[in-house]
Amino acid sequence: MKDVCFDLFLSFFTMNVLILGSGGREHAFAWKIAQSKLLRNLYIAPGNAGTANCGTNIPINVNDFEGIKNLVWEKDIDLVLVGPEDPLVNGIHDFFLSDEVLKDIAVIGPKKDGAQLEGSKDFSKQFMQRYAVPTARYATFTQENIQSGYEFLLSLKAPYVLKADGLAAGKGVLIIDSLEEAKAELKAMLLDSKFGAASNKVVIEEFLTGIELSVFVLTDGKTYKILPSAKDYKRIGEGDTGLNTGGMGAVSPVPFADEVFIKRVEEKIVKPTVEGLIKERIDYRGFIFIGLMNCSGEPYVIEYNCRMGDPETEAVIPRIESDILDLLHGVASQTLHQKKYKTREGFATTVVTVSGGYPGDYEKGKEVMGLSKNFDSIVFHSGTKQDGDKVVTNGGRVFAVTSFGKNIEEAVNKSFSTANSINYEGKYFRKDIGQDLM
Repeated sequence: MKDVCFDLFLSFFTMNVLILGSGGREHAFAWKIAQSKLLRNLYIAPGNAGTANCGTNIPINVNDFEGIKNLVWEKDIDLVLVGPEDPLVNGIHDFFLSDEVLKDIAVIGPKKDGAQLEGSKDFSKQFMQRYAVPTARYATFTQENIQSGYEFLLSLKAPYVLKADGLAAGKGVLIIDSLEEAKAELKAMLLDSKFGAASNKVVIEEFLTGIELSVFVLTDGKTYKILPSAKDYKRIGEGDTGLNTGGMGAVSPVPFADEVFIKRVEEKIVKPTVEGLIKERIDYRGFIFIGLMNCSGEPYVIEYNCRMGDPETEAVIPRIESDILDLLHGVASQTLHQKKYKTREGFATTVVTVSGGYPGDYEKGKEVMGLSKNFDSIVFHSGTKQDGDKVVTNGGRVFAVTSFGKNIEEAVNKSFSTANSINYEGKYFRKDIGQDLM
C-alpha cells in the first residue's frame, strides 16, 4: 500500500532540475539524479560530453546569473543544484531570493553568508573558535601587520602553513619547510599580491600531523545527515609527490573512519558547526564538506568547503542507494529529518585520468578513444566536450573512473583496468590510489 501511495504521489510531483557546473562532480550528480523517480527534465549548465548523456547541456557560465535566470524561467526549473564554489561565494542563492521571478525556486547551496565558510579562511577559523570546533592554532595577517606575521612564524615549527584568505582556484594553500621561504611567501602574498585580492589577508596556522580525510554533511538549515566519508589524493605523483592538483583519485569509505570515529566527528565538529550556523542565523541549505585530519584518533578541521568535493563526489554519490532528488527536496523544504537514505556496502574507488602536463600547461582537443567499451566501472567526464561525433579533452582532469568492490583492492583494480582502456594523447593517472589504505 505504501508503494502505491508513493507512486500516486510521483504522478503529481516531478521536478525540472538544473545542475550548475561542468566537471566530474556535476556528471556524478547528473548520473544519480537522472535515475530519480521525481525527475521530469534535467539540464546542466554548461555541462560536458558526459552530462549530455544524462540530460540537456546548456552553454551558460555558472557566474552568468542573468543567463541562468532566463534559463530557469524558460525551462520552468523547480530546483537548482550548485556544483562549484564560485557562484555560491558570489551570491547566486541571494540573487535568486532577491528576484521576484526566482525567489520561490529551490537552490541547493548556501547563501553568501554561509559560503564564507569556504570563501574566507579567516571567517571559518573565527567561526571554529567561537564554537570550540577543534582546529590548528592560527593567526591572520594583512599588509599592515606583516611584521607580526614574521614573528608568528617564529613561534611555529616547520612545516609552515600559509593560506590565502579568499578563493584562489585551489592554489592558495602553501606548505613550506623553510622558515626563510615561508617569510618570502608571506611577503609575496601580502605585498606582491601573489594570489590577487584573495591574499589581501593571509592565515598562518600550525601544521597538523596525521591522516587526511573528508566528511560530507547535507543540511536543511535545521537538521543534517552525514554522508559517506572519503579520502582523496591531491599530488600529481605516486607516493604523494610533486605538485598539488584538483585531485587524482578518491576512496570511500575510509577504513579507519569507523562508527566510533565518525561519532566523534559528529559530536565535536558536525553538531557544533550546524548549531553555530543556526545561532548566527545563517540559513544554510546544502552540503558542508569538512576536510579533516585524524591526529591519533582525534579529528581536527583543516577547512570547510561549501559544496561537495571533486573527485570525492564521484566516489561518495554512487554509494548512496536512495533517491538523491528526494533528499535534495528535503533540504529545500526543510523536511530532511523525514528522509532516510541507504548506503551501498563495500568500497568505491575513483581514479582520475589527466592531460599531459597537468597541473601545469596542457593541450586541449585530444580525441578520446575507447569510450564505447563495456566497462565494469562508471566513467564520469571531468574535462571533455563533444566535437561533432567525437569526444575530445577540454581540461586538465579528463575522466574520473569509479568502480565498486568488496574491498579497496578489488575496486581500484577495476578502475585501473578501465583507465587503461580509455585512450587519448598524453593520458596519465596515478597507479597507487588506495594503496595506503589497503
